Amino acid sequence: MSNITIKVASVDDAKRLLEIYTPYVLNTAITFEYDVPSLEEFRNRIKSTLIKYPYLVLMEDEKIIGYGYTGAFHPRAAYQWAAETSIYLDIHHKGKGLGHLLYQELERISHLQHITNLNACITYGNPQSIHFHEKEGYQEVAHFHRCGYKFNQWYDMIWMEKQIDQPDQPLPFIPFSRLK
Repeated sequence: MSNITIKVASVDDAKRLLEIYTPYVLNTAITFEYDVPSLEEFRNRIKSTLIKYPYLVLMEDEKIIGYGYTGAFHPRAAYQWAAETSIYLDIHHKGKGLGHLLYQELERISHLQHITNLNACITYGNPQSIHFHEKEGYQEVAHFHRCGYKFNQWYDMIWMEKQIDQPDQPLPFIPFSRLK
């Protein structure tokens, strides 16, 4: 690997992140999104995520090659200590351990935010992602059958979870925008 760095995403990164995301929408059931979002929609996703959660970009020699973020697991107050994780790598950079670097940083930040559980929603027909999450310490906690429909077929979906802390009384959740 060359010079690998991770930084907080900005709305100015949206064009490159959308380039990375587009093949996943058009060619895979990794995301259940049917249509590629507009650039403006992607900018808004970054901006709104950064209010409460980290949105990170992975760079190799100053070029963005992947991104990852966390978001609310569920909007109700009692779930504020659980977050959903997502990462996307440029298709030419998969299988090189780069996803691990993003997940390490997301986990480090989540711990600072007092998040106790990280959750990943995965298309069941994606054994690479399942294996990756298992190596990261996630365990399958739910399996939903035929709940996603894309490319004229049904897909199962699983939830995997990693508990990063489990105090008897959680500390107050700290929005990412207040950590800086």
